[in-house]
Amino acid sequence: MLLWLVIRPRDRLPCAVSGQRLQKYEWIMCGRTACTLAPDEISRACTYRDRGGQRRRPRWRDGDADQYRPSYNKSPQSNSPVLLSQRHFDKSAPVDECVLTSMRWGLVPSWFKESDPKKMQYSTNNCRSENILEKKTYKDPLLKGQRCVILADGFYEWRRQAKEKQPFFIYFPQSQDAGVKTETEDQSQEGSEEVISNQDAEWTGWRLLTMAGLFDCWTPPGGEPLYTYTVITVNASPNLQDIHDRMPAILDGEEEVRKWLDFGEIKSPDALKLLQSKNILTCHPVSSIVNNSRNNTAECLQPVSLQSKKEPEPTASSKMMMGWLKSGAQQKRKAESQEQEKPKTETKSAGLLQQWLHGTSKKPNVQ
Repeated sequence: MLLWLVIRPRDRLPCAVSGQRLQKYEWIMCGRTACTLAPDEISRACTYRDRGGQRRRPRWRDGDADQYRPSYNKSPQSNSPVLLSQRHFDKSAPVDECVLTSMRWGLVPSWFKESDPKKMQYSTNNCRSENILEKKTYKDPLLKGQRCVILADGFYEWRRQAKEKQPFFIYFPQSQDAGVKTETEDQSQEGSEEVISNQDAEWTGWRLLTMAGLFDCWTPPGGEPLYTYTVITVNASPNLQDIHDRMPAILDGEEEVRKWLDFGEIKSPDALKLLQSKNILTCHPVSSIVNNSRNNTAECLQPVSLQSKKEPEPTASSKMMMGWLKSGAQQKRKAESQEQEKPKTETKSAGLLQQWLHGTSKKPNVQ
């Protein structure tokens, strides 16, 4: 039994950060995500309804939008967009008011005594839902209501086949009504059902994956506070078990997101009930270029053919992505993200999705 515990994590090595020290007894999974929307787009994609029924768009915490960097291949120790209650920063704010922040992936507990988070002796990128109350690192933030939602286009996972490991990109199925409704700036009847049902006010971009997480704030000696998070994992859903036996705890829809973040109304025992294995995600195989976390191009997301009898039937979402990649788009989209270097591996025949994600075309309407 001891031997199994020691070698099992090594089987999951491709999910770990390139060069990251692998610790014994830690279950490595969900170690890579993609989040390519610009800061303003993330805000519009996360519009929510407050307790009073008004539709609101979460703002970025001061300065945090500048710390977030869109990426096709995001690994632990990088910053990701995280949604949480504004009351964690402003005790007078309504507990259901949400705010966007940029947090470092890999939870550093507030009681950590070292001066450098790299001196952590174990991985905290993921937290098993079954063990939350057994480990002080996760129990303390949970009981303090420090729950958050990690946002991403999707995550990567690797399936072992023979001596190789095939990466997959896993995400919410995309459909015409999957976008989150937002409000235009010139609307005066904010919060009314008529405004919300207006098709012109809908977010029609990529539906962001919403993963349950915990966060903590650690302050090094004489340094600035550092906010970090961990992704909570559960048993894999039936349609993903062939790839990996664990998956992130997915919050499906605005109501589940609200309950997870509303630590004032929803106490820890009830919040934990939301952490269930849900058979709601879809996926497609991608190139092994994603294995190296330094590769940050749209090719990481592009579907590939496995040329195998065991290849799963293509889903509607993967077909849609293939169509986007093959179609052309010339209209330029002005993104509000940071300046990025042009990838060396970018092809001249970049399709609609590739150009959209790279910030050179208008966002495609989800069909």
